[in-house]
Amino acid sequence: MGPSAAIHTAAMDMLGGSGVSSQCRKPEIMADAAYAIFSKPKTFTGNFVIDEELLKEEGIRDFDIYAVDPGHPLLPDFFLDEEPEALAKKMQDHGASPKFQVEKEQVSLATKGPVAEMFKAIEGTITADMVKSTGGIYQFELTGEHPGTWYIDLKNGSGSIGHGSFPGKADVLMSMSSEDFVKMFAGKMKPTMAFMSGKLKIKGDMSLAIKLESLMTHLKAKL
Repeated sequence: MGPSAAIHTAAMDMLGGSGVSSQCRKPEIMADAAYAIFSKPKTFTGNFVIDEELLKEEGIRDFDIYAVDPGHPLLPDFFLDEEPEALAKKMQDHGASPKFQVEKEQVSLATKGPVAEMFKAIEGTITADMVKSTGGIYQFELTGEHPGTWYIDLKNGSGSIGHGSFPGKADVLMSMSSEDFVKMFAGKMKPTMAFMSGKLKIKGDMSLAIKLESLMTHLKAKL
């Protein structure tokens, strides 16, 4: 069973921000719908129902009794066929501040700045020969002023870079601050020294990790 409109819970407050409660129904509608299901014969088992549709069949006509703010437009439930952007717009139109839209903006910000610029520069230096001689996928978990996850694919096709986790299994996982990452690829910090000093943590194929230093020498000449 699912709700036709958003149900006011703590989770809804977190997602919708201030003002979302007036667009929700009280949990009591789900309780009444569940009771209606329990009152049906055993043969009803296996049906998927929506709370409002079920209660209409039971004779309920006044659904304002379930509204947190009777008469206020309701927000469709997240699990119905509604695009996230459309849901966000409806929330904003009626006074709420959807948190998931803020998170989307934060992701957009993560693709700007010195780290993003460095990855763009790296992408421009990747060649088919480099991919052939390396044969590895490096994923970077960055912290600090410009946190985020990035990867360099020097294993498939003509190579690539990307923001987010690699869509598969990375051969080498490297964790470090975004500031040290920029220094390392700009030739101002050697990977070996970064590793020895604890600024760089490595998991995975160490032989591929070792290749990174010689790879950076090649990259530095082109950056």
